[in-house]
Amino acid sequence: MITPNEVKVLDINAEHYGTPPESLMEHAGKQVADFIQHSFDDPKIVVVCGLGNNGGDGFVAARYLAKTFPVELYLVGKEEKINTSIARMNFSKLKSLPVQLHDHRHLKILPESLHNATVIIDAMLGVGITGELRTPFDEIVTKINQIQNKHIISVDIPTGLGSSLSVHPETTITFHDKKPGMNEGTCGNIIIADIQIPKKAQTHVGPGELAVYYPRPKLDSHKGQNGRVLIIGGGPFTGAPALSALASLRTGADLVYVAAPEKVANVIASYSPNIIVYPLESKNQLNNDDVQQIKAKFNQTDTVLIGPGLGSNDETQHAVRSLIKETSIASKKLVIDADAIQALYNHHQLLGETPCVITPHAQEFYKLTGEKLNTDEQEIQTQIATWAKKIGVTFFLKGPIDVLSDGEMTRLNTVHNPAMTVGGTGDVLAGIISSLLAKNIAPMTAVRIAAFLNGEAGNLAFRKLSYGLTATDIIEYIPVVLNSYV
Repeated sequence: MITPNEVKVLDINAEHYGTPPESLMEHAGKQVADFIQHSFDDPKIVVVCGLGNNGGDGFVAARYLAKTFPVELYLVGKEEKINTSIARMNFSKLKSLPVQLHDHRHLKILPESLHNATVIIDAMLGVGITGELRTPFDEIVTKINQIQNKHIISVDIPTGLGSSLSVHPETTITFHDKKPGMNEGTCGNIIIADIQIPKKAQTHVGPGELAVYYPRPKLDSHKGQNGRVLIIGGGPFTGAPALSALASLRTGADLVYVAAPEKVANVIASYSPNIIVYPLESKNQLNNDDVQQIKAKFNQTDTVLIGPGLGSNDETQHAVRSLIKETSIASKKLVIDADAIQALYNHHQLLGETPCVITPHAQEFYKLTGEKLNTDEQEIQTQIATWAKKIGVTFFLKGPIDVLSDGEMTRLNTVHNPAMTVGGTGDVLAGIISSLLAKNIAPMTAVRIAAFLNGEAGNLAFRKLSYGLTATDIIEYIPVVLNSYV
């Protein structure tokens, strides 16, 4: 089962990994045509098409079918309103073929054409449409459903699926996987057709996640509504929490706070006036005396990131465990990174039910779970997924091939470069994830977006700076990536 948004992600990632959308449309339309050619003798075909890519699939099917059979095609709308370039291209190709082309001006004769046809192809509206059908689609669907003893074939989904009125096909030829609401009662016989989406588009993250799921701010939103992040970090190190904070801001969080021990708070604040820093009661390193002070800030935040630059002494680790528990009780989204990961060793029960992302490398994963990672790539994915489900978290396992899993979905990431081993890139990644969670994005979706956003920013920096790139360079390229895909 694949949702409409995931279909969009697949389409974008397919192009990113080498298969352009015109190829997907070509394969989709040919699959429909092949089914009809192999299933019916001397069919008289009417194709009813919308103005989007679902209609484009119908145009391609009509082109193949017209080589052998009589084909009439009705465009529900004006040719100039066809809303994608690849659909327009495929409609134009029909003009040199023996296809009877009709548009919105000829819908009055559609009932007669439907009556004379033996095969009706429904390619009006696809997965991107929600809500009830509007005129004239509602009228056309009613007319199609009234036709008796005809073979009705829906392309990808029946027009109107999920609304109170939809086409009742004999067969639905759907692409790649079933869509929500598809069953024999709504779709007739369901055929899942392979349209040659590249495997990597299905297993790896790409620009699709960013383009589809990044939440664009509303015009009437105000400060704080687009994400508030609280970073608990600093002590022996000051740069790490600052990097996470700046990455969160560059990813689009409205407000980013850093809670840090008193002696380092001013140093962290000096990195940028955009960071709001809260000095803690502790002087040098986080300890239990800080827990209540930090807890009081929870009502000002959507997501808590804990770990950057904290250090690993016993007092700090004890305080981290207390804060993880308090964050769970407060139902705040949580990112556990860097030095805070080791606080969970043998303490998984502290996580509770709060949405949580953990970002270990291989050695941290071993200490967290007691299980060494396999050398086989597929086995590693199974291990990560198993532990994500067992603990109830989303993992972002960092490595040459990143593995992201919440136990239900697993994705890989190779969008990065060797120069990104420079110190601070993990802090940048944690800040990006935190910002996305603060925007109310689900954890698995957030890590998928973050993997591409962080990696692509790093790749852009690498093209300019080669092996001399730094973590701050990656941060500066985050808005460039957002501008390219959002």
